[in-house]
Amino acid sequence: MLAYVGTKEQFLDDGPDIQDKVKAAVEAKLGIRVPVGSPEYNSWQNSLGNAMFHVLDRSAIPNNAGVAIEYRIHGRGRRIDFMCSGFDGAGGAQVVVVELKQWTEVAHSPFGDCVQTAVGRGIRTTPHPSYQAWSYASLLHDFYEAVSGVPIALAPCAYAHNCPDPSVIRDIRYGDLLVRAPVFLKGERDSLGTFLAHDIRTGDDGSVLDQLDASRIRPSRQLVEALRSMLDGYDEFVLIDEQKVAFEQILQRVEQVRALGKATLVVEGGPGTGKSVIAINALVRLLGDGFNARYVTKNAAPRDVYRRQLQGQRSKRDIANLFVSSDLFRDLDSNELDVALVDEAHRLVRQGGFYGNLGTNQISEIINAARVSVFFIDEAQHVTWRDIGTKAEIQSCADQAGVSSQYVRLSAQFRCAGADEYLAWLDAVLGFRGDDGPVPDLGSTDYDLRIFDDPAELRDAIFRRNQDGGRSRLLAGYCWEWVSKKDPSRTDINFPGTDFAMKWNLQEDGPGWMIEPTSINEVGCIHTCQGLEGDYMGVIIGPDLRLVGGVLVGDTDARARSDQSLKGFKKARKEGLEGAQERAEALIRQTYRTLLTRGMRGTYIHCTDPDVADWLKARLPATALLI
Repeated sequence: MLAYVGTKEQFLDDGPDIQDKVKAAVEAKLGIRVPVGSPEYNSWQNSLGNAMFHVLDRSAIPNNAGVAIEYRIHGRGRRIDFMCSGFDGAGGAQVVVVELKQWTEVAHSPFGDCVQTAVGRGIRTTPHPSYQAWSYASLLHDFYEAVSGVPIALAPCAYAHNCPDPSVIRDIRYGDLLVRAPVFLKGERDSLGTFLAHDIRTGDDGSVLDQLDASRIRPSRQLVEALRSMLDGYDEFVLIDEQKVAFEQILQRVEQVRALGKATLVVEGGPGTGKSVIAINALVRLLGDGFNARYVTKNAAPRDVYRRQLQGQRSKRDIANLFVSSDLFRDLDSNELDVALVDEAHRLVRQGGFYGNLGTNQISEIINAARVSVFFIDEAQHVTWRDIGTKAEIQSCADQAGVSSQYVRLSAQFRCAGADEYLAWLDAVLGFRGDDGPVPDLGSTDYDLRIFDDPAELRDAIFRRNQDGGRSRLLAGYCWEWVSKKDPSRTDINFPGTDFAMKWNLQEDGPGWMIEPTSINEVGCIHTCQGLEGDYMGVIIGPDLRLVGGVLVGDTDARARSDQSLKGFKKARKEGLEGAQERAEALIRQTYRTLLTRGMRGTYIHCTDPDVADWLKARLPATALLI
């Protein structure tokens, strides 16, 4: 989304007041308030009003070349600092992507492709600016059809205009990055100007930027579809900013254990922040480096989906050995593995096995069996009474084992069309924000959120979406008995007065239901979708979510008798366990939070309770489609 957009001539005219012009554009178009005198406001004055002003103030760059400042990559919280557009000597559309840095000093980082610099009052590890510029250009290339269709050529670079010393930032270890995206330093504005002028021979009045901004956004490649080529050594997913730092930190910890012995690392992030992408990238790299690494998850669904994707490329035994259950670790010896990459670690339990009576604590068992244990966690995705995966529990188990721990936090999300606003809205309406302030506005997001009064219309809308790519599905809260399991002639979820009559996910598909083509004809539940994603998800909110006193509350009595998610709760309530009722109700809301964040491009909702539907509708922007 374009914030400030104009031409070189307009940018130079705005030069003395550029920080105020950009502030107004960011607040009006992106909905982000930037106080006068804040670090971001001051950076615009220094990097734009001074540094980039002098770079563009030269005749070799056309006056009508396009200029964009603070360009928010479609639906994402990440913004590109500066872009210049036009046409090359052959008339081809060009965009130069410039990552601006105010750094004065840069130090090496122990993490690959990263550096350290002073940010605020501390020293921060961050991707090398050349990596940042290149990764942003890669996002545009991977998601914007205009880039390949028009086509639009992209030339990334970085400008650290306050840094005079090239010894670190241009060190030979960053050679590959510098080829992808050169970095210009203090005193090199003429060189950066020449770089811009080389690609921008004639101006476009910003038309190329408009084409980029209006581009159709292709859906993100799903992780399961990229596994095959990733294991063949291709980089299918570019890691962005904090994802890259987390990935490199994992690699560093693995190298360190040769001296330190054992270590744990907790990577925390909400839905779509890239936890699984980091885990799979780390698995591929570590296997390539000769480490005995495993991808671990308690959830059968992602394991089964990954295994199916790799059929024909690896033997069944090899695949089964790479993607393993957390149940495996109770039988392993100490340090039998080099690395355990534990995805969906919030779903770990004390005792595993079919009857939930084997082992002592899966977190402790994993820490014991692996030299390095990496736990990818989102505590807000606890969905069963038995889930124990928390930062506190991991720390406690690590302390008991005498193992050092580190923490990494991921914040930017890349699933729900990158719509941070949608996740903030969802946390607010489901009561996870921790305050009773106003519900976030969804007016500035492109995420496709709709509420359907008729469940049959919801079903038909998802069926239509599924025709484009086959990656849309129906999901529901576990409020209907699975009668078709014993009698295939019957349907499970029925709405009288409509033609909606469907079965729960087919038993023969098992955990791999999410990727089976026929699964569009069934309704999935939390157990077959957690840890996975699709394009559009239709979610049926059942009677286990009610409106009480103006807030949404989980109703434990409305769950199907066959659902095992709350097994143990009634006993705890009967025994008077403090907080049992509140915890069970929160698990229901967290289940819907998980279901409602599986869709990358959109979520369509039907509520069995009209009061819940009306309450949600009242919290949507006027532009939302209510059907």
